[in-house]
Amino acid sequence: MAGLFDKQAEIYQDARPNYPPHWYSMLAALTPHHSLAWDVATGNGQAALGVAEHYEQVIATDVSESQLKCGTPHPRVKYLHTPLSLSDDEIATMIGDDGSVDLITVAQAVHWFYLPTFYPLVSRLLRKPGGVFAVWGYNDIEVTPTFDPVMKRFHASTLPFWNNKIQYLFDGYKTLPFPFQSVGLGGEGQPAALDIPKKLSFDGFLRMLRSWSAFTTAKEQGIDLLPQGMVKEFESAWGGSDLVRSVNYKAFMLAGKV
Repeated sequence: MAGLFDKQAEIYQDARPNYPPHWYSMLAALTPHHSLAWDVATGNGQAALGVAEHYEQVIATDVSESQLKCGTPHPRVKYLHTPLSLSDDEIATMIGDDGSVDLITVAQAVHWFYLPTFYPLVSRLLRKPGGVFAVWGYNDIEVTPTFDPVMKRFHASTLPFWNNKIQYLFDGYKTLPFPFQSVGLGGEGQPAALDIPKKLSFDGFLRMLRSWSAFTTAKEQGIDLLPQGMVKEFESAWGGSDLVRSVNYKAFMLAGKV
C-alpha cells in the first residue's frame, strides 16, 4: 500500500489521534526485557515515540519517505525507510538479530500488509520467550447523538474509494488473521475493545477526514467527498465551527506471542 499516505503526510500528522500513554505501559509490562522494539509502518512516528518511553531503542520503519520526513526526532528512535523492494532478509538485518526484538507494534496499518510474509518475519525477530507482538486500530468516532448519524452517512459515501483491505479495519480486526498466542489483550477473532478520548476542533475533524486514503483516491478521480454542502451539514451537526468537542475514537487491539 505504498503511496496511499504520501500525498497527505503533513495532514496525517496533524489530524490523527494520539494513542493513550497507558497503552504503552500496558504493553511494556508484558515484556520482561526492554532493549529493542520495532514499530512497523510508523508513519510520522506517533506510536514509536510512545514505545520509546519504555524501551532502550526503537526502530521505526515505513515504506513512505514523505511520512518519515514528518517524524518527530527522539534520542531512542531510529527512523528507517523500508521500500517494498527490500527482501525479508534485508529488513531483518536492519532491525536486529533473529529473536532479538522485545516488542513489535503496528498502529492503524496491519490491515494493509501482506500477512503471509509479514507474520513469519514477526515470528523470526521476536524474542523467545518474552517477545510480544501488538497491533491496534480504530474505525469510528463518537461525537454526539446529533452528529453521529451524519458521520455514518458520510462514511457510507466513501466506501467505493477504499482499498478492499480496509475491511479488516471496518470489522474492528475481528476478521483479521492473528496466529499468535494471546497474552491477555485480545486474541484472534476477539480483539480487546479500547477507547481513545480526544479534544477535537471542527477544523481538526475536517483534517482527519482529508487524511483518509479514500479522500485522496476520490480526489484523483475528480470527486470531492467534502463539498461545501457536506461541510456545512457537518458544521451544523457539530454545533458551530468554533466549538471544541470531547470525542471518542473506538479502538481495538490484538497482542500475542510466538
